[in-house]
Amino acid sequence: MRQCLFIGFSALLIACNSNPSDPQNEQQTRSSNGVQARWSIAIHGGAGHFGTENLSIEQQNAYRLSLTKALEAGGYVLDKGGNATDAVVAAIALMEDDSLFNAGRGAVYTASGAHELDASIMRGSDRNCGAVTGLQGFRHPIQVAMSVMEESQHVFFSGHGAGEFAHSTGAETAEPAWFHTQKAKARFERALERDTTQEKFGTVGCVALDSEGHLAAGTSTGGMTFKRHGRIGDSPIIGAGTWADDRTCAVSATGWGEFFIRSSVAHDIHARMLHAGTSLEEAASATIHQEMAALGGDGGVVAIDHWGNPVFSMNTLGMFRGALIAGGKPVTALFANEKIQP
Repeated sequence: MRQCLFIGFSALLIACNSNPSDPQNEQQTRSSNGVQARWSIAIHGGAGHFGTENLSIEQQNAYRLSLTKALEAGGYVLDKGGNATDAVVAAIALMEDDSLFNAGRGAVYTASGAHELDASIMRGSDRNCGAVTGLQGFRHPIQVAMSVMEESQHVFFSGHGAGEFAHSTGAETAEPAWFHTQKAKARFERALERDTTQEKFGTVGCVALDSEGHLAAGTSTGGMTFKRHGRIGDSPIIGAGTWADDRTCAVSATGWGEFFIRSSVAHDIHARMLHAGTSLEEAASATIHQEMAALGGDGGVVAIDHWGNPVFSMNTLGMFRGALIAGGKPVTALFANEKIQP
């Protein structure tokens, strides 16, 4: 069913602010304007310190178009009655095929000139999850993470073991040349010249609420430019880069992974809602602008609460992002001062 919906949409491409009085109410869905949200989806394509001076109009338009296509891919699944996890995979898989983003095909190079891919996914109804890290030679890490969740008794595979598992599921492979994009190569060469890892940001992620009231979140990345072999960031770590729980919210993070791990960012947002009764917007802001920022971390999150309200929070100058709610149109933003009202 998932493959059919995704393929069907691919063919078409070719031709919160709410404050729940009871954060444990799993089934209620309500948008911020008081109208029930049948489904909702939001995405990000990475955060960083970039502004209009760093991106030409042509580049800005390219990012907005890619974000729109990813939203439409996930929205197509949801509008056909598909579940939130399938929508998350559909949206992220499209971004993994887009060299604009640091995930899948657009993944950055490690210090040794290789590509080590990470991904994770989590289902809010039962908090089941799947993750892979250090994956090499596979086109869609998010689909491998989904298979870990659905087809394995485990939740996390790394390195060679992740590759073995991916092969056992028949996951689509890709030759090294598939990942050799000019953008990633340029980043690598700049890192070689500086012998540094300043270009820390780059991830894709998606959160979704389906028509059954279930949440899901997923994150995929190529990691940090010029990272050491075996380095693991927050993206594949449940609770740091990804979290989903029907009682509260779904979260996908992007930024300097070490700080997201130290702050357990995704889970911290959930915990503030569950135990303190804060709104998603308040919880995300406190975690990003206070908890993590106090440690010196940079980045942001995209999240959706159990009422379908999308929230974006960042302490960087920009974050590629967008949202789509049932009955509406995709809305995208690149810079921190842009507002999204789907």
